[in-house]
Amino acid sequence: MKRIVITSLFASALLGAQAQTFTDSARVRSAEPQYENVSVPRNECSSHWVNEPDRRISADPQRNQDRQYGGAIVGGLAGGVLGHQVGGGSGKDAATALGVVLGAMAGDQLQNRDAQRQYDNRQYDNGQYNNGGYETAQREVKRCRTVYDAQTRITGYRVSYDYRGQNYTTFMRTNPGNSLPVRVTVEPVTQ
Repeated sequence: MKRIVITSLFASALLGAQAQTFTDSARVRSAEPQYENVSVPRNECSSHWVNEPDRRISADPQRNQDRQYGGAIVGGLAGGVLGHQVGGGSGKDAATALGVVLGAMAGDQLQNRDAQRQYDNRQYDNGQYNNGGYETAQREVKRCRTVYDAQTRITGYRVSYDYRGQNYTTFMRTNPGNSLPVRVTVEPVTQ
């Protein structure tokens, strides 16, 4: 049994040694491009302007120019003197401090009441009440999103070719042109 296996292996090796391989040229009949659809991502951005109505006006510049501080100073002095007359001991110090604060506030209100009326009248113009100390500001908002574009790409070529009267088809990455190199193996037929 071992002799039969060894003999058949030896015979196969001898027949394989007799096979010959060479390169020849085949005629290309057609090369049809093969396509695939690919989704290619890209960013698409747009800008929008939005209104922000809740931005507080810090102060009216005209109102700051007209503001007088003499009333607050005189009111604070008068309130301090009056507060010092009330109470005794440590209560006298607290009453003096309270008198200064309340007097300054009262004096400021009295002196600047006309400026407040003028400012309030400017808030109500032409029969319409404006935004009452708030301004509307615009801010640019940029929004981006990913969009997929479909693109068609060539993946290769389906090539049909003739070699010695036989028709063959294969797939190749590049277009071979008018002729195609082929590897031919010739081996004897055993009977």
